[in-house]
Amino acid sequence: MHALEVIEKELHEDIARFGRVTQVKKGDTLMRPKECMEHFFVILEGRVKISQINFETGKEQILYLLTKGDMYDVVSLLDGKVHENIAMALDDVKLLVFPIELFREWVETKPSFNKLFLPYVGKQLRDMENLASDLSLYDTTTRLVKLIARNIEQEDGKQTLKLINNLSHEELSSLIGTVRKVLNRNLQTLKKEGLIDIKRKEICILDSQNLLEHLPDV
Repeated sequence: MHALEVIEKELHEDIARFGRVTQVKKGDTLMRPKECMEHFFVILEGRVKISQINFETGKEQILYLLTKGDMYDVVSLLDGKVHENIAMALDDVKLLVFPIELFREWVETKPSFNKLFLPYVGKQLRDMENLASDLSLYDTTTRLVKLIARNIEQEDGKQTLKLINNLSHEELSSLIGTVRKVLNRNLQTLKKEGLIDIKRKEICILDSQNLLEHLPDV
């Protein structure tokens, strides 16, 4: 059960009193860092990228992607400080927005929510740990394969990459800490090996077993 289901099932009275639904268009920023000091949101529809940008060079590093049921911003919620990340909509996005103090109250007083929230925080910490180790320890081809492997889903008997499907090559390169030219070269290498196919922005898995053999032993 993800956060959205818990909130809808057990905290519906608080939703009716304090929650509000808002829409954000593709390419727009959801909330500025200072706004996340006052508000906390749960995604109802669409995908959001959380990133940091070097405004001198224009280089972007996408830290992680959020989708339905995900929450933001956990860091500001916990430490009460401004978190200089950028949250941008990858699709047209629908959000359920709450006062951040309400979420803090839930963490302190709602056992059912707290049992979900702590593992969720743990997953985000683990994801950031994996990103840091990937960027420092592995080459770009391995980082790309690891990104694909983490996002393989089964849908109607087929393997899909739902969360990263249709992302631009710039966004894919920002997810693995490289540039578009290097990403394109890595994609073409995997394609020539018969592991994937590329149709427009869609990566199709052709041979997942051999693809996963590119992963390091851990």
